Amino acid sequence: MDKLIVHGGATLKGAVNISGSKNASLPILAATLLTEDDCIIRRVPDVSDTNYMVQILNSLGAEVERSSGTVRIKCGEVMEVAPYDLVRRMRASICVMGPILARQGRVVVSLPGGCVIGDRPVDLHLMGLKALGAKVEMEGGDITLTAPDGLKGAAMDLRGTSGPTVLGTDNVMMAATLAEGVTTIESAAAEPEVVDLANFLNSMGAKITGAGTRRITIEGVEKLHGVEHTVIPDRIEAGTFMAAAALAGEDVVLNRLCRDHMIEVTAAIEESGHTVEFNEAGDRCVVRRGEILRGVELETAPYPKYPTDMQAQMTALLATTPGISVIKDAIFPQRFMHCAELKRMGADIKVKDGTAVVRGVAQLSAAPVMASDLRASAALVLAGLTAKGATEISRLYHIDRGYEHIDEKLLMLGAHVERLQA
Repeated sequence: MDKLIVHGGATLKGAVNISGSKNASLPILAATLLTEDDCIIRRVPDVSDTNYMVQILNSLGAEVERSSGTVRIKCGEVMEVAPYDLVRRMRASICVMGPILARQGRVVVSLPGGCVIGDRPVDLHLMGLKALGAKVEMEGGDITLTAPDGLKGAAMDLRGTSGPTVLGTDNVMMAATLAEGVTTIESAAAEPEVVDLANFLNSMGAKITGAGTRRITIEGVEKLHGVEHTVIPDRIEAGTFMAAAALAGEDVVLNRLCRDHMIEVTAAIEESGHTVEFNEAGDRCVVRRGEILRGVELETAPYPKYPTDMQAQMTALLATTPGISVIKDAIFPQRFMHCAELKRMGADIKVKDGTAVVRGVAQLSAAPVMASDLRASAALVLAGLTAKGATEISRLYHIDRGYEHIDEKLLMLGAHVERLQA
């Protein structure tokens, strides 16, 4: 099991390329199950989550070739049962459910794992698929869905207690592409990753309108065909490197990102006193650490508001920002496990009822810390960049789920980091 040693004090300089989006890649990879033709997907990040999805597709009968960020997939024949041993490792594996059901009329998927930050139920996925005509049975940790009469278009509302469901929207949208008639999803997720999936499906011959809004309409078609597609940039990786540059950088350049997907994150970093300058095309920016810094108030909410996936990283940045910052996570109120580890490094943070009050300290001190989830691990890496001494971060497999070669990218910027076998 690997661990990362982050030696504090180095100044980040230079440029880094942002990888393709992990959260967009996963449902797009799953969507290839909807056609027997070849699909080519470019800029798929080399992270453990996408590796698991490729393994799942292989186990379902797909022929998969992967090389230098490009994945070629041919799903000539598709099995109906997704194996527990692979599905349990990753929550997003649930998104194979919709496409297999649509193509085969039956699917068996184990309840997924892969997340410790709170309850992420699949009830909205099942509700949407049942509205399309699927029958649902649950036994022994497995979900079996059947559509003996085929899927039929329907109107539904997918709003959950914490807002729209991204993977639920993805699952229903994929299934509805091959359903008979018209499907309308109200309270749909509007994230850029949902839009990217819709664009991929439309390129395959689907008829989807409204992606990026709270109402998505899908007119079912008889068949989808193969396509080539390039995945959008990873807005959370881009935000993480923005925070790293604000913490320890000197004119750090981020390439291959999308300004329009970064509005709230950029605004938060600028509000805390740093400078972010984009080029005219919006695919490149320069981040400059500010001289007069101040605390901010943030509240996570569904896109286009501030993302919960950037809450931990911003907490790390604000831990050494003068003044008082208040961070409320309305999506996952229990997503503050990183705060206990930051406090081990000397941060002044109090968490209560899904809200963290952060009083900025002059400097953190290195300590052995433990990653609890993907974004928490990124926060600990950021904290270590400016901490006094060498911060040892264990359970590094969390960060490998969603950041492509983060240690190598930090080394390119001049950070002093070491990946070691524990």
